[in-house]
Amino acid sequence: MLKTTSRDPIKTYVGYSNNVSLRLKKHNSNTGAKSTKGHKWELIFKKKFLSKSSAMSYEYYLKKNRTLRKQLVKKHEKNIRKNSTN
Repeated sequence: MLKTTSRDPIKTYVGYSNNVSLRLKKHNSNTGAKSTKGHKWELIFKKKFLSKSSAMSYEYYLKKNRTLRKQLVKKHEKNIRKNSTN
């Protein structure tokens, strides 16, 4: 799951990839998904799966579950604040 680096507004993007770093580079160079163009993104959550079908099922679940996405954003921001005070 990606999150915009700017705070206004905070947007998230969920997608499947077998090369996360390359996919993030594409999104940040405006050659990724259409909905990610014009924003800078950071990776805030990733999960490994044994099969493409199980990864895509979880992707669909996460895309539809806005509550979980908001929780993941809050967890990421809390970790950032915690790490910046150390």
